[in-house]
Amino acid sequence: MFRIIIIICFSLILSIPAYSFEFKQNKDISVYEKINPAIVAVDSQLKDGLSCGTGCIIDKNGTILTSAHILEDGRDIIVTMSNGQDYKAKILKKFGEKKDIALLKISVPYELQTVKLGDSAKIKVGETVLAIGNPFGFNGTLTKGIISRIDYSKNRIQTDAAINPGSSGGPLLNTHGEIIGINQAIYNPDNNISNIGIGFAIPVNVIKEYMYEKDKSN
Repeated sequence: MFRIIIIICFSLILSIPAYSFEFKQNKDISVYEKINPAIVAVDSQLKDGLSCGTGCIIDKNGTILTSAHILEDGRDIIVTMSNGQDYKAKILKKFGEKKDIALLKISVPYELQTVKLGDSAKIKVGETVLAIGNPFGFNGTLTKGIISRIDYSKNRIQTDAAINPGSSGGPLLNTHGEIIGINQAIYNPDNNISNIGIGFAIPVNVIKEYMYEKDKSN
C-alpha cells in the first residue's frame, strides 16, 4: 500500500508542469481571440508609396491609437479591420515627433471591440508580454516574449517579442490583454536583414499623459 501511494503522488507531481503549460497557452489564445478584433491595419498613402502600420481601437465609436510616423505626410489613410472591412480615417490628433503618437477616427454604424489601456508603472523586467501587429502585411500576427529592459530616461520598454516593419502602432500587451505600451521601433543594425530580438515600445502611461492633456503646442 505504501508503494502505491508513493507512485500516485509522484505521478501527480509530474502532471503539474504539463497543466501549467497548457493553462498559460490557453490564456495566450484567449487574450489573442479577445483583442485581435480591436487591432487594425493602418495604410497611409504617400507621394512615393505606401506607409503601413498597426493601430488599436480604444473607443467603441472608432477612435484608434497608432504611431505618428506611420502617417508622415500621407493624405489618404485607410484602416482595415480584422474582418477585412476598409474605412477611411481622419486624424484627430498628431503629437510631436518625439512623442510619435497619433489618434485616428473612423465612422462605423455599430459599436467596435476595444482594447483597454493598462498601467505601465506596474511592469517588471522578465514579465511575459504579447504583441499583435501587421508585420510585412501579415495582418493579425501574434508574437510573444518578455520585457527585456525598461529605459526610464528615454521612456522606452525593450522587448524580445518579435516586432517588424508594419508592427509600429500595435499594442504590447500584458497577460491580461491590457496595453502596456505601443510598439514603435526595432534595433536595426543590418537594414532589415534580420530581427535580432530588440524591439521598443512607448509606455502606455506616457501615452495617457499626451492623450489627456489639454491642447498644447507639440
